[in-house]
Amino acid sequence: MSEASTDAVRHELRDGILVVSVDNPPVNALGAKVRYELRAAIESAQQNPNVEAVLLIGAGRNFIGGADIREFGKPPVPPSLPEVCNRIEASSKLVVAAIHGAALGGGLEVALAAHYRIALADAKIGLPEVTLGLLPGAGGTQRMPRLLGAKAALDLMLSGRHVGANKAHALGLIDRIGASADVMAEGLAYARSLLTARAPVRRTCDALGLVDRAASRAAIEAARVEVSQRSRRLFSPLKIVDAVQAALEMSFDDGLRHERQLFLQCLDSPQRAGLVHAFFAERAAQKAPETRKGKPRAIASVGVIGGGTMGAGIAVALLDAGLSVTMVERDDASLAYGRANVEKVYKALIAKGRMTSQAKAALLARFDGSTSYEALHAVDLVVEAVFEDMAVKHAVFAELDRVCKPGAVLATNTSYLDIDAIAASISRPADVIGLHFFSPANLMKLLEVVVPAQVSADVVATAFDLAKKLRKVPVRAGVCDGFIGNRVLAIYRAAADHMMEDGASPYQIDRAVRDFGFPMGPFQVSDLAGGDIGWATRKRRAATRDPKLRYVQIADRICERGWFGQKTGRGFYLYADGARTGKPDPDVEAIIDAERERANITPRTFTDDEIMRRYMAAMINEGANVVHEGIALRPLDVDVTFLHGYGFPRHRGGPMKYADSVGLSNVLADIREFAKEDPVFWQPSPLIVELVERGATLASLNQSA
Repeated sequence: MSEASTDAVRHELRDGILVVSVDNPPVNALGAKVRYELRAAIESAQQNPNVEAVLLIGAGRNFIGGADIREFGKPPVPPSLPEVCNRIEASSKLVVAAIHGAALGGGLEVALAAHYRIALADAKIGLPEVTLGLLPGAGGTQRMPRLLGAKAALDLMLSGRHVGANKAHALGLIDRIGASADVMAEGLAYARSLLTARAPVRRTCDALGLVDRAASRAAIEAARVEVSQRSRRLFSPLKIVDAVQAALEMSFDDGLRHERQLFLQCLDSPQRAGLVHAFFAERAAQKAPETRKGKPRAIASVGVIGGGTMGAGIAVALLDAGLSVTMVERDDASLAYGRANVEKVYKALIAKGRMTSQAKAALLARFDGSTSYEALHAVDLVVEAVFEDMAVKHAVFAELDRVCKPGAVLATNTSYLDIDAIAASISRPADVIGLHFFSPANLMKLLEVVVPAQVSADVVATAFDLAKKLRKVPVRAGVCDGFIGNRVLAIYRAAADHMMEDGASPYQIDRAVRDFGFPMGPFQVSDLAGGDIGWATRKRRAATRDPKLRYVQIADRICERGWFGQKTGRGFYLYADGARTGKPDPDVEAIIDAERERANITPRTFTDDEIMRRYMAAMINEGANVVHEGIALRPLDVDVTFLHGYGFPRHRGGPMKYADSVGLSNVLADIREFAKEDPVFWQPSPLIVELVERGATLASLNQSA
């Protein structure tokens, strides 16, 4: 046995098989050094008469996790990944890829360039480039369709999802599934069996997945239609379809050149910049000052107070994470209702074929309920999800203070209320934190971790650790009315109300917001959430509302009629016969006309562009205030909040990223222009003024904290 080692790629000769191991922790990303040494290893194998075959593997927990994200936005360093893949495929000696862990993006493209592929049971295989506004740019769009056919390849590339070993084998992405967990042993055995069988060099570029040209063409056209309808004018999905069409219509080499052109177009797209910002922002948001200071407390059992929609959703999220859950309700009927809400989620999954009855039973074996707080005496954490009323919250926390063990984390799911006041009401304020889930709590990814003044660092660290267990995206928020998300929401919703009263219909506003990229407009959101929720908040705030601040009463008039949205069959929209999609309501338009007359407003027209400039200026301005006051640590925390909690279009990166992309000085000019009509509402954020004066961006603040 002979051996040679480098920092990034090791290779050793084992009985005629050159084992080439990528070793670039933590995920074996394809940085410039890896690419150079990988190509050199393949070339040395060609020159070495003792090498009969090459086995590509990854050191550590993964095969190759993809591109090196640290190289994003920097000048390219040769060799390019397409060059490396082409060199692997051109090898005159057998090249076998043995996959364990992640083979994603460029990692899978390397494997596709190999002549044969084996994967262990833990493999995660996919081409997720579309999620970053890109397309597979190292031959993935040319090799995968030739291997799998156009339909299956497009499905994988357009969704960006990864598949496991069994699915990859069924699709034809891999040739064999390893029987053990030893990637080296499985890879060597497979390579030796191929050599013994005198298996030929089998290049993916020669595969026949596109041989049925009519079926391929039909799949490409169907994908093009679907992408045009569903992708909200995203750039890279259509480019992926174009690249697969090139695979069908061009030679392999011409297709590679076309793929490269399309890849570079995606690389220059503002959408790519927005999606990459979102990618990095999500990772940065998962770190807070307290997570560096405190060690998470162990959490195995959790109490949930309240079995309504929110409490049940939280219970499901906790059960899905493998935790034991005890639900407490005020009486047997309410507890039965809460249990039914939990079971309803799992029954729906069974009906869709996504869960078995046995799996449901196993989950519910960890679910218990009680009408007594005493049942929570041993839990590690409690999440309170009761009615949004401070007196009710104080009563609940008094009971938790009494019964919970020392060191138990006491969390409130409040959306608006003062968590400092809740913490101060009990004897252990250091254990109190806000965990603001978004409905439905078992599906929505955002978790606002609201940090009161007296909380200990290890409790904050515990909250972030819990978010990871729940597969949620945590964002640290300070205490104020509405925290980050709902505080900003109140302002841009007010801007939408002002435009509605001034002449834009709610239906035009919703359409303009959808066209911008949101899944729903503000009035649709109100109907979905329930108009009574916002109405209760407005009534709570009425006593402290600034009398100089404009207040639009249209939503109140609608709520006074008992029209709360989808749950009552009408709100801003009409929902006939339980429909989920509403239609414009002439009666609502009459209410709006009457309110305009009462307020002595002569309606005027708005273009969709004018609507979005006001809507976004309000969102950006209040987002900047949230950062200025320290409620959000950085602008990126505002971005992540809106990407995961409020449907902000991901390809735009978030409201703060969007502000930088259109120019912060332009946003400030808009705010000052709007202030001529309403100087009380349109007060420029001191942070925006300061940044514009010194020519800086919001992004420049993302390195703080």
